[in-house]
Amino acid sequence: MTRPSPSARSGCAALEPAALTLARGAARAGLSRLHGLQVLRCVATLGLAVALARLAGALIETGGLDGLALGLAGACLLAGAGLGSLIETRSAALEAEVAVALIDAAEARLAVMPARAAADLPRGAVIAGLQRHPGALARLVVGHAAARRMMGLGPVLTAGAVAVVSWQAAVALLLATPVMIVFFALVGGLIRDRATAQEAALGRLATQFADRVRTLPTILAAHGLPRETAKLDRRLQAYADGTMGVLAVAFLNAGVLDFFASLAIAILAVFLGLGHLGLAEIPGFAHLALWQSLLILLLAPEYFLPFRRYAELYHVKAEGEAAAEALAWVFSEEAETRPERSVVPAVGARGLVLPHAGSVADFDLPETGLVALTGPSGAGKSTLLRVLAGVEAPLAGAFRLPAPGLPATWVSLDTPIPAGTLAAAIADGTTATPEAVAAAAASLGLSDDPHWPGGLDAAVLAGAENLSGGQRVRVAVARLLLRPGTGFCDEPTAKLDPANAARVRQALACAARTRLVIVATHDPALAALADRRIALRPTLSERQAA
Repeated sequence: MTRPSPSARSGCAALEPAALTLARGAARAGLSRLHGLQVLRCVATLGLAVALARLAGALIETGGLDGLALGLAGACLLAGAGLGSLIETRSAALEAEVAVALIDAAEARLAVMPARAAADLPRGAVIAGLQRHPGALARLVVGHAAARRMMGLGPVLTAGAVAVVSWQAAVALLLATPVMIVFFALVGGLIRDRATAQEAALGRLATQFADRVRTLPTILAAHGLPRETAKLDRRLQAYADGTMGVLAVAFLNAGVLDFFASLAIAILAVFLGLGHLGLAEIPGFAHLALWQSLLILLLAPEYFLPFRRYAELYHVKAEGEAAAEALAWVFSEEAETRPERSVVPAVGARGLVLPHAGSVADFDLPETGLVALTGPSGAGKSTLLRVLAGVEAPLAGAFRLPAPGLPATWVSLDTPIPAGTLAAAIADGTTATPEAVAAAAASLGLSDDPHWPGGLDAAVLAGAENLSGGQRVRVAVARLLLRPGTGFCDEPTAKLDPANAARVRQALACAARTRLVIVATHDPALAALADRRIALRPTLSERQAA
């Protein structure tokens, strides 16, 4: 759900994310009070600058203390310190309130969302949405909004105070403002793109971490922990690089603004110095009292302070906007009307969008038969297979498989195999007779494997560490022959010699006579046996692939 932004009401077609609208509504009342406190602190700062200028001027010119200026300086100093502490406390509390309001709204939406629609949500989006995005959005509508408001109001108040002494000096300060605005516009697109990429990297990292935690027993059984750790390390490094990229642009932005601010202050100091020394008659800078020149120099940095503060928080703006877009999974109209998988009229898939692999053309599936998922590496074959098997949820779309009440069988190098005997490993999860187990083992060459002697009584060690990848796959295929449900096979012939690969192809074709068997494969001979092929095209780089 999106709502018109203020610019949209003036004829612009831009729409504001619903999460951002909700956050601004939650912050509105507290933000008004926060703005009032900031204005009071700005007034206290201006009063302190006037008092210090009068105090220093009198001390230099007459050698005496101005009691009134000293008292005013002390009062303004205490008031500014107290207001500053109160502003920081209120700002932190308001950000927490907004974040809690967003989390409560997300939880309420999840509570009324259909169970299957909630299960279809990408895990990375849910995890990041509830843990990180509310905080990022709260910083945008509180801290950044307060800085933006003061960037518009603070310099005006400061320039007004300077104009009381010298309107020419105030104009000189105002002339530096367009430079700041132009630079904000130049870096805005760059930092926004980097923040969006950073949020996407976080979503992929959270999705992968959640998936690996859920499948940790299988990973441990397959001795795949080092491989999965390396994958997570790469995702962590990608996220860290994205974060540093955002901060680098933000710090560059602040550094350039500091340069222009220092240059403007230096020019004012030179003009004032020339006027006091009588070396130049510059209107507005000559014939000023010492305290007036000191006041201009004290207020000049204060004029640029709101710009500097806004520049420091510019990455907060980009991260908050990216978070608002990322929270669309719960606040958008699509989330409210997400269709149930059961609405798919035929066995097959409609409108599937895969994590890390993009959209897949609609396809139908037979009630029985061999279906091959083909395509180059990175095209999404394994991802589509995991989605169809229910191991991973699609980003969008719906699908329906035949025989939903029967347990499915997963075949891959990572198939978990319990310790015991070969016969027990094949019969695991089935009620097959010893004769059926023996027939399945024989058809795949397991009962007389020269590299694994012992027949059906051969020992399988814990974690199946004494099995090769090819032997593990053949055990899983033998198990498939004994089960009536759908089979999902990920590269079942990839690690096999020609003779055993032929046995696996024949076994899969045999199993497909009585059930649906879906294989993700690069094997042209296996694809040639398929009753139907679903060809996928690559859409993402290998770095982004799961």
